[in-house]
Amino acid sequence: MVNEMWLEKLEMLHPIVQAPMAGVTTPEFVAASAEAGILGSIGAGYLSAENTREFIRNVKKLTSKPFAVNLFVPEQPEMSQDQLRQAYEALQPIGQKLGIPFWKTPLSTSEFDEQLQVIVEEGVQACSFTFGLPDEKHVKWLKDNGVMLIGTATTVEEAELAERAGMDMIVAQGSEAGGHRGSFTAPMQLIPLDPLLAEIIAAVRIPVIAAGGIANKEFKDACLAMGAQAVQIGTVLLATEESGAHPLYKEAVLNVLPGNTSFTTAFSGKAARGIRNEFMEVMEDKIIAPYPYQNDLTKEIRKVAAQKGKSNYMSLWAGEQAHLSKKGTIQEIIETFI
Repeated sequence: MVNEMWLEKLEMLHPIVQAPMAGVTTPEFVAASAEAGILGSIGAGYLSAENTREFIRNVKKLTSKPFAVNLFVPEQPEMSQDQLRQAYEALQPIGQKLGIPFWKTPLSTSEFDEQLQVIVEEGVQACSFTFGLPDEKHVKWLKDNGVMLIGTATTVEEAELAERAGMDMIVAQGSEAGGHRGSFTAPMQLIPLDPLLAEIIAAVRIPVIAAGGIANKEFKDACLAMGAQAVQIGTVLLATEESGAHPLYKEAVLNVLPGNTSFTTAFSGKAARGIRNEFMEVMEDKIIAPYPYQNDLTKEIRKVAAQKGKSNYMSLWAGEQAHLSKKGTIQEIIETFI
């Protein structure tokens, strides 16, 4: 049974969350999700604080309904200059194929603290976290300012840590999910949604949101019947009219065959599920820099590949049920879930 209280607080007509797909979500996409009666989510993981503020304000121009912002909890992995150079050199053959044998790779810096400040200042109602959890000080500050907090867990251990950290809800991310794993404990595990959802619901007392391969009403209803308070959907919305996905990305999602997605660390340094392509195959046994440095190294490759229409070198994140995706507006897709 779904607890209606948190749905009412976020003005949701349906127990569905739009996955915060960084780089794909546009203000129109998030606003259309909110207007369709689900929780829209801004994928702000790669944005600066100022760009996050601008994005939030653009969504507000399009809807008066609540929405969430998703942030990547920053990491500072150890990496030598030699490792960075080797990872850069491993990408050279692909760069040459795209006509960019050498390219600049400025390394990114996180503005996580500043983004949290923006979320409070702009009165955002919900904030979700990937790759980790905010510290105790930030949790208290956000809650004191009325922000609902949503953690991401790929194991029972991560779910229990999220509950102890003060999260109000947890996204249970099954191995079927497209895009990056939200894992933040080692070793990374790939647990299918059904057993993961059952174990997490049994282990925590806060609401659990099911994520991973939920492509239609049948999947949604099954998760709710197991005790999930909502489902999170992403891949099934990628080809919608409001989606900011590149046209070639949308085409790939609509034409993918069952079983043609797999995990790679080659694009970002973190494991992520996407439609298998030449980039993933070429980089399979190559040296990869840790996240976020690999993401910095491949940024120009992905950008030029998109400009030149070379989907073989683009990151085409998608879940295991991508083949069930259809064209339409967000409203039309959501209606098929109801």
